[in-house]
Amino acid sequence: RQGIGEPSVYHAVVVIFLEFFAWGLLTTPMLTVLHQTFPHHTFLMNGLIHGVKGLLSFLSAPLIGALSDVWGRKSFLLLTVFFTCAPIPLMKISPWWYFAVISMSGVFAVTFSVIFAYVADITQEHERSTAYGLVSATFAASLVTSPAIGAYLSQAYGDTLVVVLASGVALLDIGFILLAVPESLPEEMRPVSWGAPISWEQADPFASLRKVGQDSTVLLICITVFLSYLPEAGQYSSFFLYLRQVIGFSSETVAAFIGVVGILSILAQTVVLGILMRSIGNKNTILLGLGFQILQLAWYGFGSQPWMMWAAGAVAAMSSITFPAISAMVSRNADPDQQGVVQGMITGIRGLCNGLGPALYGFVFYLFHVELNEMAEVETLGKASKPNMANPTDESSIIPGPPFLFGACSVLLSLLVALFIPEHNLALRSGSHKKHSNGAQTHAHSPQAGGLDGKEPLLEDSSV
Repeated sequence: RQGIGEPSVYHAVVVIFLEFFAWGLLTTPMLTVLHQTFPHHTFLMNGLIHGVKGLLSFLSAPLIGALSDVWGRKSFLLLTVFFTCAPIPLMKISPWWYFAVISMSGVFAVTFSVIFAYVADITQEHERSTAYGLVSATFAASLVTSPAIGAYLSQAYGDTLVVVLASGVALLDIGFILLAVPESLPEEMRPVSWGAPISWEQADPFASLRKVGQDSTVLLICITVFLSYLPEAGQYSSFFLYLRQVIGFSSETVAAFIGVVGILSILAQTVVLGILMRSIGNKNTILLGLGFQILQLAWYGFGSQPWMMWAAGAVAAMSSITFPAISAMVSRNADPDQQGVVQGMITGIRGLCNGLGPALYGFVFYLFHVELNEMAEVETLGKASKPNMANPTDESSIIPGPPFLFGACSVLLSLLVALFIPEHNLALRSGSHKKHSNGAQTHAHSPQAGGLDGKEPLLEDSSV
């Protein structure tokens, strides 16, 4: 067996940490390059770039998962990490090619799907939720520290050093996969012939979405996820740029903001979530999380002062409990042989939002004429004043962040839908559609249900 030792969760943890640590280092340089490359309609272009990447990831993740069931996880870990990190050195070589490759890299930027399949191969059913939680916590931890390190190095030594360092970390990750990561998928679980056909049903990104309407409870849950995650996906793509250019945060303050909110989110998803689930129940925890998300988005939308963003960030950390609570509700109420398909539906909805959300946010910023002034002006003025709107006499002077208010309205609708979700005795019948013709198809649920977005783990796939 190639690699160091037996396959373990710790191999997966190192791969995820290095990949997202490399990208976290680039938080500050990327904001600068984005504005310099697209001085006009920056938010719109940012949304389109991330939107194309998200949609391509949504379309390709099930196919890559199905192929990894035939050819093993290690080769596809190497493929996804390589293409996800390929744009990094292009940031200083050619910014236009950098953003073009970012968009196209969405075809392979599905490391989390393969990682969750890797973990499913090597863990027992009762260990899987804890293992997924460890992977998710590692992802959050990598983003807690790396933006601050990148911001410091960028200010002290320039962006070039940061890009070189991030490229080195990405190469270290690729080398770790090549030399240290053992294959997790046993030979007996693969088709006898390497030419055996893959499960095209599992490779179809819309297969799970077509089954959404076949159960009323699943439909309510999926609508709740769609309406709540659509603004969250858009926010991820544009919020740090918004803080830097519209609110007037310095690059160091943005890095500190990411770190503080990241630490609070980890605490919320571990300590606070457990307490709430035991004290007020699963459904009420979901409703509370949605309530925090509405408050957070409204505060972002109307807030125009830095202290308002910090306060809303603390609320945002509490809103991060929503999706783990939804996953837990499905996991607890669905039969074991239904877990993969039902969780795959929810993950498919989130993957779709990763494409639609950023494009929607960029378009709304464009409609409300929220544009950027020159970087030098922002750096000079800092927090002293706030003339960073293109047209300070129009609606944008009253509503600094229009997309966030659209998002708050979307989450409010999600909250109303969630009120009708039954908390007990869920009749999740979608599992009856699941087919297992061989070991490869059994494992094919792991990548699909494992998470296309990489933000939170799914408590899923008890059927493996």
